[in-house]
Amino acid sequence: MENKRKLFNDPIYGLIQFESDILYRLIEHPYFQRLRRITQLGLSNYVYPGATHSRFHHAIGALHLMDKALHNLKRKNVEISPEEAEGAMIAILLHDIGHGPFSHVLEHVFVKEDHETISLAIMKLLNEEFEGKLDMAIAIFTKQHPKEFLSQLVSSQIDVDRMDYLNRDSFYTGVAEGVIGYDRILNMINVHNNKLVVEEKGKYSVEKFLIARKIMYNQVYLHKSVLALDQMLISFLQRYNALYILGKISESDTFTCLFDLYAQKLPILKTFLKIDDVDVMFLLKQSMNSEDEILRFISTSIVNRKLFKIMLSEHAFSSDFIEEHRQKVKYQLNLSEDEIKHYYLTGTERIITHISKDQICIVNKQKNVKPVSEILPDILSTGKQINKHFICYPNKQYFRG
Repeated sequence: MENKRKLFNDPIYGLIQFESDILYRLIEHPYFQRLRRITQLGLSNYVYPGATHSRFHHAIGALHLMDKALHNLKRKNVEISPEEAEGAMIAILLHDIGHGPFSHVLEHVFVKEDHETISLAIMKLLNEEFEGKLDMAIAIFTKQHPKEFLSQLVSSQIDVDRMDYLNRDSFYTGVAEGVIGYDRILNMINVHNNKLVVEEKGKYSVEKFLIARKIMYNQVYLHKSVLALDQMLISFLQRYNALYILGKISESDTFTCLFDLYAQKLPILKTFLKIDDVDVMFLLKQSMNSEDEILRFISTSIVNRKLFKIMLSEHAFSSDFIEEHRQKVKYQLNLSEDEIKHYYLTGTERIITHISKDQICIVNKQKNVKPVSEILPDILSTGKQINKHFICYPNKQYFRG
């Protein structure tokens, strides 16, 4: 029985609808519905109050842009079969299904694999349930399909994933600098020698796209308060897990499900698919009454937004500076050696906003293809690696106060 072709009223794109029945069946699946409970930007709503949108929103939006991209390419006589179009749309719909609670915040915390690896594992699980109907999507997702441009629409320097999240994150955070001309870019894309290219008329839209991405990383994704919250949450879960393993925390269904991902007592994937932001928030709220002072303080600090202080630098802090500063904080807050390791947090966040060896390519009317850096020589300045070295520790005015 076919599903009714439902309309989605998206705040970015308006009313959107899809032709393929399997897309609606996948959207209705519990594995995909779980994405409603995974926030797109983790704890960024503590800084940007409107940033409460979910991975579900983003996946639907990216699916809509894939639909438009395929339509525009077919209009330019690019050969795409109905099966290939459906496969590309399934691939983008499920590209983020492997995200865990709070999206990127806890990636590599619960399980070692990244979300792309987990997404692929879930796609294979769904493929068994859907009797092989995701074969084409998996080939496109893993870049095994002969038409390379289809895989590039899912994952490349100018894919529909990036186009949606920049516009969507910009809309929900209110950071207008992240808005891109996605419609013009989609109208300017083409295929040359089996690869995705942008027609020369769209070069300035590409430039704005790259600049917007860099701004969003600096202003939103790597915002200092967001980094502090991320580290607080990771430290909290690491402490909770250590106590759980030592048997110092009584088990309950919710907690067992969450921390079996560490202990690997159950099949990891099935356990992973049971957890979302709600489980972690419940854990935080429960821990506000914990007998363990570290759990109690960090959970209360997160829930009530009493943020740790954070020092940022584009250059790595010296080991001497870190140790001297660590001892100073330890003395000021009267911490033991065991306590300080949960409160004094250091590390580096980095991102390259445009990779020179995998550049967006521009094609002119004579069918000559050049990387965008040759068409717009200054654009490589947007591709410098962004380094955020940080030292994070409790604010004395909130500590044990």
